[in-house]
Amino acid sequence: MPLDPQARQLLAIAEKAALPPIYKLGLADARQQMLDTSTALGDGPAVDSVADRTIPGPTGEISVRLYKPAGKSLPVVVFFHGGGWVIGNIDTHDGYCRSLATASNAVVVSVDYRLAPEHKFPAAAEDAYAATRWVCDHAVALGGRPNSVVVAGDSAGGNLAAVVALMARDRGGPSIARQILIYPITDCDFQAKSYCDFATGHFLTREAMIWFWDQYCTPKTERHQPYLCPRRAESLHDLPPALVLTAECDPLRDEGEVYADKLREAGVDVTLTRYDGMIHGFTRRFDALDKAHDALREVAAAVRV
Repeated sequence: MPLDPQARQLLAIAEKAALPPIYKLGLADARQQMLDTSTALGDGPAVDSVADRTIPGPTGEISVRLYKPAGKSLPVVVFFHGGGWVIGNIDTHDGYCRSLATASNAVVVSVDYRLAPEHKFPAAAEDAYAATRWVCDHAVALGGRPNSVVVAGDSAGGNLAAVVALMARDRGGPSIARQILIYPITDCDFQAKSYCDFATGHFLTREAMIWFWDQYCTPKTERHQPYLCPRRAESLHDLPPALVLTAECDPLRDEGEVYADKLREAGVDVTLTRYDGMIHGFTRRFDALDKAHDALREVAAAVRV
């Protein structure tokens, strides 16, 4: 299927803006560029309560942002932002988390995990796991109900959500109700068909992904270990139910869909939805893409289950 007309228009606008590729910028400028482009997406809806705080982490405090709609005994989402483990933060995904909290009527806890290359693997994964354990321990105090904690994330954040589900199984807890993986990174096979088909010209590029991987873990790292590449886990049994969203015109499409298939083969309850004609990052573009609203509704419905 060809690019969705709205996605095509979005790419034309991006081409006209001629922003330099992330991997050609210094870290500070790369992070600022993502913040600037995310700010341009808008503020997102009002939420009854939004608060920043810190929680204990494996090597120090972790910053989180809590979004809480009115009410009690709500579902709880631990959300991990995208950005290749290198860029992005709780501010770049503030609008999305506001939209998710409102659409799902759930408490959303957005996690500001440590970024590479200053903090290479497994720093982000360990922060994500520690934050999830803390949220599960404090779900009721946060306005949530017990045993209703969902892990979710987009792109690198989807990787972290999948990894946290594996860690929780391997380490005897905490209990996770569902994993929501939005065009997740689950492998590092840069020769996959979708990597080759959409190497350039569709927002996320193959070259950018290679750069992200090199920042997160050195090329000498054994990258097929499961907490880096969940697809390579020896077993995917006994994991929480999963919703996996992919975009048709995305280098990460194939690895997300293969991971969904492998989860299903392991007996995990999986819903896989491919959004035809869409590009990586589409779920945050409520301003330009109708299918972003469709994806939000699907994620919100999964949170409420």
